[in-house]
Amino acid sequence: MRTPDDRQPLPEQAASATPEQTLIARRRRLLGPNMSTFYDQPLHIVRGDGVWLWDADGRKYLDCYNNVPHVGHCNPRVVQAICEQAATLNTHTRYLHEGILDYVERLTATFDAPLDTALLTCTGSEANDVALRMASAMTGKSGLIATDATYHGNTTAVAKLSASNRSPHGASDHIRWVPAPDSYRPLGGEAGQAHADAFAEAVGTAIADLEASGHGFSALIVCPHFVNEGFPSLPPGWLQPTLAKVRAVGGVFIADEVQPGFGRLGSHMWGHQRQQIAPDIVTLGKPMANGHPVGGVVTRAEIMTAFRESYRYFNTFGGNPVSCAAAMAVLEEIEQQGLMANALEVGAYAKQGLEQLAAHHQVIGDVRGQGLIFGAEMVLDRQTKHPASAYTDRLINAMRQRGIILSKLGRHKNALKIRPPMPFQRAHVDLLIETLDAAMRETPVEQD
Repeated sequence: MRTPDDRQPLPEQAASATPEQTLIARRRRLLGPNMSTFYDQPLHIVRGDGVWLWDADGRKYLDCYNNVPHVGHCNPRVVQAICEQAATLNTHTRYLHEGILDYVERLTATFDAPLDTALLTCTGSEANDVALRMASAMTGKSGLIATDATYHGNTTAVAKLSASNRSPHGASDHIRWVPAPDSYRPLGGEAGQAHADAFAEAVGTAIADLEASGHGFSALIVCPHFVNEGFPSLPPGWLQPTLAKVRAVGGVFIADEVQPGFGRLGSHMWGHQRQQIAPDIVTLGKPMANGHPVGGVVTRAEIMTAFRESYRYFNTFGGNPVSCAAAMAVLEEIEQQGLMANALEVGAYAKQGLEQLAAHHQVIGDVRGQGLIFGAEMVLDRQTKHPASAYTDRLINAMRQRGIILSKLGRHKNALKIRPPMPFQRAHVDLLIETLDAAMRETPVEQD
């Protein structure tokens, strides 16, 4: 076995390489190729606090992207909860422990009846994987429907749902994709009810196709705010016609709340509540414990019982005492710091700022957002609505160089994705808008 002293340096680790280039070379060698990084010039982040991040050179960045540190990077309440519980006990759920019970009681109290039982995992991917099995247990069928611009995770079963991240390996003929809702280019050509009915009709067609295929229709899974699809502006109740189609044939509706949940929309704790619909299963992930790996599935007792009787399921780390302590601290912080109200007020202020920018920059075709998920869609022409995808990529890299971290999303990857930690304030919005204005003035709009 080679020791560290007798390893030969890689070409990328030459004396002239920057620290970032050396890290990238090590990642490639130790973790394999195609490891994703953000930006043309990847960031080497070494510290976080609240809504701020620092790189290895000591430069400070405003975090307008990360929803994992939901209540702020290195939140003191969460850090203390983790440390105290880790210093006391950490084991799995085959031993009795109050922590998981106290947390599930607190968590399910934020949902409407009959969603009163939960299962904890380590990731949102696992949560969605479990939700698919719950749906199969309830329906005895395997057919699934998702939108054509979504992402629901990376287990073998769940990865097949993500049309934008599809692998060429493995069959997925039990899945049907429907066009993602788009309030800027609505299905059927009209916004509002016509758009809602067109989406419901597409789901109905997919249901009929699955029933005829022999797979049968098991479940529709969507993010109720369609965040990865570009968080279109959809009024409350927009999903009700679709839900009626699902219920008419005994299907299961799964709401993936990994991104809009935990009060991020400001008006409601959960995205499905804003949509005025009642899902059968809700899946949770990323922000659940502020970076500690926790995910979950919330459902009603009937579905949980069917799942437990159909599958032998145990998760060694899911629901461990440290994870539950971290997750409980997040709920406490949201409530005691008034972070939902903050999301509503600051998000509205940010959207207003983007609308003011649109008056000066023709490349902004549409401004949208709810709470602390907001952004703007970039187009080469407001009449044709042709996506300015390459421009959007240049813009987010220009913002990174100016100390603002954000990203892009949507089918055309031309919508700014601004999703900061929940303690984001008006002063942070002012810095964001001022910097965005400057970056847009200096970034040429060229034909893609």
